[in-house]
Amino acid sequence: MAKAKSATAAKAEPAPGADVPVLGGMVAYLNVDGAAKAAKFYEKAFGAKEVFRYPVDEKGRTMHIHLHINGSSMMLSDFFPEHGYPAKPAEGFTMTLMVDDIQTWCKRAADAGITVTLPIEKMFWGDFYCQMRDPFGILWAMNQPDKG
Repeated sequence: MAKAKSATAAKAEPAPGADVPVLGGMVAYLNVDGAAKAAKFYEKAFGAKEVFRYPVDEKGRTMHIHLHINGSSMMLSDFFPEHGYPAKPAEGFTMTLMVDDIQTWCKRAADAGITVTLPIEKMFWGDFYCQMRDPFGILWAMNQPDKG
């Protein structure tokens, strides 16, 4: 005979942040040194909106911040070497934002303190494109389709 579920199990609370929608078809999850500072920077540089955050631990680190940027979700965490996430430099990837006004987006990021590594150019594939590196070592790009 199957056992009935307890009233407690039937009314299990959802995980914190479970009611925040995850946007986009692919979600980047970045580990950076200073996730809370990075979230604030991305608000200034890219118009990000913080939609959820776990509290910081006794070392000032947070294990999870959820941002919405340009119609997509992005997650952030500090490094936690004791849980298999040691500090190491970002390499081998570029976070690309598809935008409709690259001049405005690039200026806002530059005004926030990002380092432009490739100014806006019309590229061989026909779109406008630029690259930049943020203070946390992450390489970003912006791409604006040429509408003719």
